[in-house]
Amino acid sequence: MTVTEHHPPPEAPPLPISPELFEEIARLAGREENAKLEYINGKVWVEPVTDSDHAAILSWMFRQFIAHRPDLDMPIGQGLKIGTYRHGRALPDGVLVPVGHFNGQGDYPDPDGVLAVVEVTSWDADTHARDRVEKPAAYAATGIGVYLLVDRDANAVVVHSRPHHGQYLDRSTHPYGETVQVPGLGVILDTDALKRFAR
Repeated sequence: MTVTEHHPPPEAPPLPISPELFEEIARLAGREENAKLEYINGKVWVEPVTDSDHAAILSWMFRQFIAHRPDLDMPIGQGLKIGTYRHGRALPDGVLVPVGHFNGQGDYPDPDGVLAVVEVTSWDADTHARDRVEKPAAYAATGIGVYLLVDRDANAVVVHSRPHHGQYLDRSTHPYGETVQVPGLGVILDTDALKRFAR
């Protein structure tokens, strides 16, 4: 008698949806107050509403940027078209742009002119895949010059820069308390204040 190997069936690829269909789903889901939806690399991501520390870190980041560059703004939760062909839809925690840059451009404008995106990790199970893998690849493919990740698991600020062919060539990790130079923006972040959020 021969024993045959059992192979599990291959994982089904994600069902493709159009960016327009995703936008309608996200609009309807946005009426709920317990999650936000993003469409990155053909996958729909559902992220729970953030906690008060998440919001406080974003407020801190906003004040740091504006103190150095009053000509810039950092809209919180501004949608963006992302990915190589801009079929994805992201809701970054913060988007650094010249003041008034997105006026009249709708919910998911093209990312042309975006100087940096800011994300703060959440405590859900998907944060590694979403914030550390999928988003850097999508933002780099889009050509966004800088991706700043406040990684609360690592108690560090991670700076991704120099996008090239769907990846950031430079990546540096700075524990809370270090000064962080944001490439190309003339901004130096003093992250000492983030120590109060360390776990």
